[in-house]
Amino acid sequence: METKILNPAKISGGDRKGIYSRTKIAIFEASSVLALHIFVNLNFIVTFSMKKIFQGLFFLISITGIAQNSEFLDQIQDVDFKNVNATVTILPEEEKVAGEVEYLFEILQFTDSIFIDAHNMDFEEVMLNGKSAEFSNSGRRLWINGNFRPSEGNKLKLKYAATPKQTMYFINWNAPEAVNAPRQVWTQGQGKYTSHWLPSFDDMQEKAIFDLQFRFRPGYEIIANGVLQDKKILNDSIIQWSFDMEQPMSSYLVAVAAGDYRKEEKVSTSGVEMLLYYEPEDSLKVEPTYRYSKEIFDFLEQEIGVDYPWQNYKQVPVQDFLYAGMENTGTTIFSNVFVVDSTGFNDRNYVNVNAHELAHQWFGNLVTETGSKDHWLHEGFATFYALLAEKQIFGEEYYYWKLYESAEQLKDLSDAGKGESVLNPKASSLTFYQKGAWALHILRERVGEEAFNEAVRNYLNQYKFSIVTTDNFIAEVEKTSGQDLSGFIENWLKQSAFKATDALNSLRKSQFITDYLAIAGLREVPISQKFANLNAALNFPVNDYIGQEVVFQLAGNTSEEAKMLYEKAFETNNLYVRQAIATSMDQIPSELKSEYISLLEDDSYLTKETALYNLWMQFPEARSSFLEKIKGITGFMDKNVETLWLALNLATPNYQPEGNQEIFQQLSSYTSEYHHFGTRQNAFGYLYQLNAFTDKNLKGLLQGTQHHTSSFQNYCRKLLEELMKQEDYRKKIQSLADEVPEKQREFLQTKLND
Repeated sequence: METKILNPAKISGGDRKGIYSRTKIAIFEASSVLALHIFVNLNFIVTFSMKKIFQGLFFLISITGIAQNSEFLDQIQDVDFKNVNATVTILPEEEKVAGEVEYLFEILQFTDSIFIDAHNMDFEEVMLNGKSAEFSNSGRRLWINGNFRPSEGNKLKLKYAATPKQTMYFINWNAPEAVNAPRQVWTQGQGKYTSHWLPSFDDMQEKAIFDLQFRFRPGYEIIANGVLQDKKILNDSIIQWSFDMEQPMSSYLVAVAAGDYRKEEKVSTSGVEMLLYYEPEDSLKVEPTYRYSKEIFDFLEQEIGVDYPWQNYKQVPVQDFLYAGMENTGTTIFSNVFVVDSTGFNDRNYVNVNAHELAHQWFGNLVTETGSKDHWLHEGFATFYALLAEKQIFGEEYYYWKLYESAEQLKDLSDAGKGESVLNPKASSLTFYQKGAWALHILRERVGEEAFNEAVRNYLNQYKFSIVTTDNFIAEVEKTSGQDLSGFIENWLKQSAFKATDALNSLRKSQFITDYLAIAGLREVPISQKFANLNAALNFPVNDYIGQEVVFQLAGNTSEEAKMLYEKAFETNNLYVRQAIATSMDQIPSELKSEYISLLEDDSYLTKETALYNLWMQFPEARSSFLEKIKGITGFMDKNVETLWLALNLATPNYQPEGNQEIFQQLSSYTSEYHHFGTRQNAFGYLYQLNAFTDKNLKGLLQGTQHHTSSFQNYCRKLLEELMKQEDYRKKIQSLADEVPEKQREFLQTKLND
């Protein structure tokens, strides 16, 4: 379905060479009017764990955050809905929707009722075949009662209104005009929740053609499934946007986004229109954000061997999205944390999410799982084909490295007795995504690329716009390969344990992995005995991954041999090897100070952030010069470099002391609800360590405890609990109870009672 993010402000997403980890580190002890101690969460590149597996060999731990499959309702109607034509008015300031929907459907056999899923909706009118219908509203479903006989061409028309509690999100519509905050509306169906804003079907198996019209205020772009057929001014305050779909889809894939957007248009080699949306202030980030988009599209069409199944393809970034991205039919919505410049691209890019969500247009959207036990047919396939696309872009070493990462993680889970079958309907995301992708990698190796690719083509063509099971796919592979796959099914789909030996044998087909493992196997060897091997591994041209491994083996070593290797590692000018130095060198030797300072110039916001912190900490006499070098750099969407710079500035009394108040106000302002939640989280963290929360900051924190993004919500709740352990803050927070909205006040009261 979608790629979930544990913390969108600190993620790897489609990172080119590394992954992030959150590390809590004591920053400094300094003379400052605001603080003596700050602890900062930094984004670090982590490339190995010290776990010994595979009989003395090592697998890399990868840290992933991905959304899990939802359980779907099992109740199936004796009705087949063919078309849905809806006109939806979105009232963003009121956070409401109102609309009219007409359904064309068939009655398949005698039944006394039919239903439409509709959460917390009010219905003004319900018409069946032109007449008022008897109905009941449970708050979850609209039931139409009657004596229904098998028939075609039936029409149901509804007029409704709703205040969606989820699925449709209204961003910054209560922001003051003076606040430069993006005002957006976007949806996230997440398996079965479109029925919170559009009366529809909480069942993947029910597919219909959705033709949608949206009415919205002028001055904004509306993006939705299908082709924009018409844009009509109804009056001074309403514009109607009409979209046409030609093929059926599950209603969880219905989507709309509204905001101040511009777009760049591309056309695939096969002639499909690609619309890449962006906010006006991000115009210079369009190229790095959408880098390789056309290449990914062309590659997947060619590799899959089936034409892209929809009329066009759109991609739109939104603020405070719940996950990394969502593959709505022809319209991917993704988190704006992936909107990056060329420097940010080196650390955190959209390539993997881009390819993953596009692959879903075939696997999940064109053919859709019958039930949760077949969920790997969505996520395993999307993960595997995204990895093939990245292999095309970044090379074979990247492909095997990502398999290596996930294999270590799956082996770790299996060794802990928590391994899961790919066919387990309640399996974790790791199983559906990564183990599913591994199963496809092994299957393709077993039957050969030609038979595998032919089977995939047959599978998609035979079941297009329909629902599928694992047996459907396996049957196609057995046909084209002539092989009995019962052993594969048992070992890779049904078995809960991860087949580590098979995975290792497959990985060893890559000379790069063999070379890496040879170096990784030296981790416990004294440096004097492995110096020659590590030195040779840093020879030009150094391998990104092996070079990082060498550097991490030097961590904490202050010997002359280590210093010599560090010098050589600096001289490689390899961005990722140098990044490994920044993130792993605990103490900077004075002999390497100038080399380490040069890290501040690297094209990596992770390296800049980490190097600034380490230099500031270890060389207090030169703090002002370090701050001057990084001044004016923002970093990612969460302002990782800027917020660190602001905090360090405040704790450096001799650096621009006349601007302390202005600097504090800037850092404090980033806790506002109108900023990206990653920026807010960074600001909250620094203010907590500065012990400098204002009433406005505390109100922002209380607002965060009710945020729709669970990771940020949990962060704010835990931070609130910590603050309330201090009597002064507890009294301050209690005094604000009457000044915050009811939901926040009720939550606060439960904490005060605790």
